Formats: sequence, C-alpha cells, structure tokens
Amino acid sequence: MKFLADENFPRPAVEALRRAGFDVAWVMEDQASASDEDVLARSQSDQRTLLTFDKDFGELAFRRYLEADSGIILFRLIPQTPDDAASLTLKTLRSKPNWAGYFTVVTRNKLRMTPLPMR
Repeated sequence: MKFLADENFPRPAVEALRRAGFDVAWVMEDQASASDEDVLARSQSDQRTLLTFDKDFGELAFRRYLEADSGIILFRLIPQTPDDAASLTLKTLRSKPNWAGYFTVVTRNKLRMTPLPMR
C-alpha cells in the first residue's frame, strides 16, 4: 500500500513510516504549497492513500468521487508531541491491510471508515 502525506503531516511521522517500510511520498518535499485539488489529484493518479490533518479533503473527495483505488485517512486530533503523531500513525496504518476506497477518520479512541462513493 502506498501513501501520500499531506503538507501538514508532521515530518517525524513521515520518517517513522518510512523507517517501518511504508512507501510514503510527502507533499512538503516535492509539491509544497499545492492546492488541495492538486494533492487529491496526485493521490488518485499515483494510487496513494492520502494522510492528512485537513478535514477539507473529506468534502472534496465526496464531491469529486475519489477513485476506489485511492483513500483518505483524516487524523482528527492534536498530537501532544511529534513522536505522538508518529506512534499514532504507525499504530493506525498497521491496523488494516488496505485503506483504498475509504474515507477514514482517526481519533485517539476510534477509527471510522466510510466507503467513498463510486462513479
């Protein structure tokens, strides 16, 4: 499974995921200041599940009918430290084998997965 970390995703979390063997591209490294629409388009074209703290992607995905081979994981929490974000992200991504086709909301206490609409 491949992931695309949004520009707002913490560097320690991106680095921890990469060290753990996850294939993670990061908007901050090669597409900084890109619009949400461009980030979502990249997620689709590269078949990467988007990792973000930006709730605007939910509305955008449902309006644009995000492809089923992509997905979005929205983290709805404020990490206490950068390491906190890294450990929560690792724990979350290790909990499921596939995130494609879902809009997932992650809080400290639960995970809510909603299928993305099909075209």
